[in-house]
Amino acid sequence: MAPGFAGAFASNGHPNMNNKPAYLSKDGLEQIRQELAELVNTRRAEIAARIHEAKEHGDITENAEYEDAKNEQAFVEGRIQALSALVKNAVVITENHSSTHVQIGSTVTIQSKDGKESFMIVGSAEASPAEGRISNESPVGRALLGRKKGDEVVVTVPAGDSKYKILSIH
Repeated sequence: MAPGFAGAFASNGHPNMNNKPAYLSKDGLEQIRQELAELVNTRRAEIAARIHEAKEHGDITENAEYEDAKNEQAFVEGRIQALSALVKNAVVITENHSSTHVQIGSTVTIQSKDGKESFMIVGSAEASPAEGRISNESPVGRALLGRKKGDEVVVTVPAGDSKYKILSIH
């Protein structure tokens, strides 16, 4: 794999904190809902109890347990906000999609100078290049959307231009 190749598949942003669509598979949306429920229904209460207990030990200005619990609370609340935004803006990827044009949910096999590679185009929230899922917002994902079998695309990445030929779309 050429240097910078994997970076071309990474997403260029965080989970949605705005109103742009969050493209997710049905399973991906379910996982996010489960994590959100766990954070809201369990972790919030556990952290609140830790903060209360740390306050009971007296002076909180030099209390490491209190500081740690407050930091964890801030992280969990931020994660709850991010996951809530993902669920609110979720657009579920349809299972029956075109095999003539690349779209979100398509599995694409490409040929490059480095050989053949297959991956699924997914929304940025589910992107995991190491697991063969690239973001529709990544340079390669963006370049492939709407293309057909046999098309050649050139993608400019930090390591330089890369040329890909679409061999198949499933």
